[in-house]
Amino acid sequence: MKETIHLLHVNDLHSHFEHWEKIVRYMDEQKELYESAGDIVYKLDIGDHVDRFHPFTEGTMGKGNIELLNAAGMDGATIGNNEGITLPHEALNHLYDEARFPVTVANLYDELGRRPNWALPYFIRTTPQGRKVAFFGVTAPFTELYRLLGWKLTDPYEEIGAVLKELEGQADLIVLLSHLGLPSDEWIAANYPGIHVILGGHTHHILHHGKVIGNTLICGAGKYGMFVGHVEITIDNGEITAVSSLKGMTDEGYTNKEIETANLLYNQGKAELSDVLLNITHPLTTDWFKTSDMPKLLCEGLREWCKTDCAFINAGLLLDGLDKGPITRFDLHRICPHPINPCILTVSGWELLSILAQTENPKWPHFQVKGLGFRGSVMGMFVYDGVEKKDGDWRIHGERILKRAEYTLAIPDMFTFGYLFPEIKDVKRKRYLMPEFLRDLLGWKLAQSAR
Repeated sequence: MKETIHLLHVNDLHSHFEHWEKIVRYMDEQKELYESAGDIVYKLDIGDHVDRFHPFTEGTMGKGNIELLNAAGMDGATIGNNEGITLPHEALNHLYDEARFPVTVANLYDELGRRPNWALPYFIRTTPQGRKVAFFGVTAPFTELYRLLGWKLTDPYEEIGAVLKELEGQADLIVLLSHLGLPSDEWIAANYPGIHVILGGHTHHILHHGKVIGNTLICGAGKYGMFVGHVEITIDNGEITAVSSLKGMTDEGYTNKEIETANLLYNQGKAELSDVLLNITHPLTTDWFKTSDMPKLLCEGLREWCKTDCAFINAGLLLDGLDKGPITRFDLHRICPHPINPCILTVSGWELLSILAQTENPKWPHFQVKGLGFRGSVMGMFVYDGVEKKDGDWRIHGERILKRAEYTLAIPDMFTFGYLFPEIKDVKRKRYLMPEFLRDLLGWKLAQSAR
């Protein structure tokens, strides 16, 4: 007999809770509607629901996000890179302790090669007519960053092959929860025809009616809760048909209930971060386009923490200054919300000079940055410590940089991913310091300065 299965999916919410109340209400309404007609409904999250830019997520270390997913009645989830590499090892290992839904991520292991008990390679649900629906997830292979946090991430494509082999004869319908990005999803669809539906994320792609490659329907619902995805699957006498659509959550603006929910979560996070870290005796300024206190302090702290010859940052990392008086964790989070880690480069003088020359590009101060961990607005001017340009030459502690010499440079990790500084991406000797974020270094430097 024929059965109809509905998949309601969201991805890459990134703790943008502005439309969360509407998302949950819409999913609940659709579930009630379809189940009253005898259909089956599964609600799924495709990762990066957590983002520590938001005080609610920061204050609860992501556990508040899991409470929201529980309350939404999710039937399954996978993890994104924001769950995987912005939380310390123990925080991720206990993130899903209270989850009332299965989490599937087939390519995550601990350092000894064991899957954590919360990370399933796949899970199977049985429909009223006895059909088996298999769900499995994989996440983006930021292998080295996971390793630094005590995890082992394996090749997602190899794990897909292994899971599909294990599912042979066990499933009538196979759904992949992929936090790999659209290009990877397209490759998977072309090379693994046994997958019927790919629910995608990571690259924030919007596929209003999905994309069919071979036997596979690829889906993606954008980012920040702008859309809820809906896949309607019909199974009849062994024939499977699937169609995809998106429902916009932003079309009607914000309701009072949405504003109330978003404000409640923000204030709850603020309260969680209210502990006082230190006191400062005078206000500290921030300016993106001219020399100011906070960027200078952060850059000094970055170099000192990393113990390098020199460092640079962009002033846009600091969103505001600080008033004199007590400074809380919320204050530091408010002015430096980015999930960005420090990184140490070991470079030749020639490479260092090339990188520093790139920072002089006049486009940078007003350049708008999206992603790469950056949660601000514009790049802002570059700020340096340990290195300066004098009489036309770059110098480290007063000495000209020698092209054949070796130097260490501390930078925010956002510059290593290629989009902003291709020269830095090609540097072979990089060392990421984790799990500390830049705001942790800023708090450390402020505490030193306040002594």
